[in-house]
Amino acid sequence: MRPRLDVVRGLCYSGYRNEQSPELGILPSYDEVKEDLLLLQDDWQSLRLYASDAHSQTVLEVIRDEGLTFTVMLGAYVTAEVDNPDCPWGGVYSSRQLKENQRHNDFETAELIRLSQIFSDIVVCVSIGNEAAVSWTDHRVPTLRLIEFANRLKGQVIQPVTFCDNYVPWQFELASLAEVLDIISIHSYPVWEHKSVDEGLEFTIANYQSVAMAYPDHQVIITEAGWATASNGRGIEPQQVSESAQRRYFEALMQWSEQAQVLIYYFEAFDENWKGSAHPLEPEKHWGLYRADRTPKLAMS
Repeated sequence: MRPRLDVVRGLCYSGYRNEQSPELGILPSYDEVKEDLLLLQDDWQSLRLYASDAHSQTVLEVIRDEGLTFTVMLGAYVTAEVDNPDCPWGGVYSSRQLKENQRHNDFETAELIRLSQIFSDIVVCVSIGNEAAVSWTDHRVPTLRLIEFANRLKGQVIQPVTFCDNYVPWQFELASLAEVLDIISIHSYPVWEHKSVDEGLEFTIANYQSVAMAYPDHQVIITEAGWATASNGRGIEPQQVSESAQRRYFEALMQWSEQAQVLIYYFEAFDENWKGSAHPLEPEKHWGLYRADRTPKLAMS
């Protein structure tokens, strides 16, 4: 019998504010993370963190030291180990870079193990990576290597092990990985796939069911689903996104989650202005339920 996670209100969290960025190494402070978590604590029970880095360690320390009740899904942020020429924004690297990435991934996995052991009363699930198998990824990792990471974790942590990716690769190419995982985690983004908000929930449910039916012995959860609130037209039609559209999708998704008893980590807590292009309406920047200045959008008003 594979382990299962409790169905709670989950949220993807990254605390980077304006002028902060993991790429620049400018990280949120302890007090900034504390401010965020105090803002979120009344509405959310579990947080998804994407990397086993200094920022995630700060989040875990805030939860522990401030006596907060959040649980955490903790991830390793793995980088490309093979080229992916199908990535539209560039997925081809030098052999030197790929070797460096392999070393990074081994270190990141070791840090995931370390943090999961130290904060074992907070971390309830560990993820070996994020969107490293989907066809358009710029950080492709071979399935055999993902299996290696999963087995490494299962030998050293007590938490269930998962991998987070778009729903499509779960339908076809990740069956061998699923065999060694405890939980399967999928992503669903109707608006990226040119669905209207009227079609959004039905589309996400179909994504979920296509994977759940393929793996009846696993708990299948959704670790990313959300709706952008602005777009410059890069990949998302501007007329499909707004705060009101986000609220409609969010409310419908949360209601279905409770009724169907499907664990969802909604994407995401706060807008992140460091992401994507420099254009202010770049859609990657505008998925938060709160703006970058921490004021609530309509869904949280």
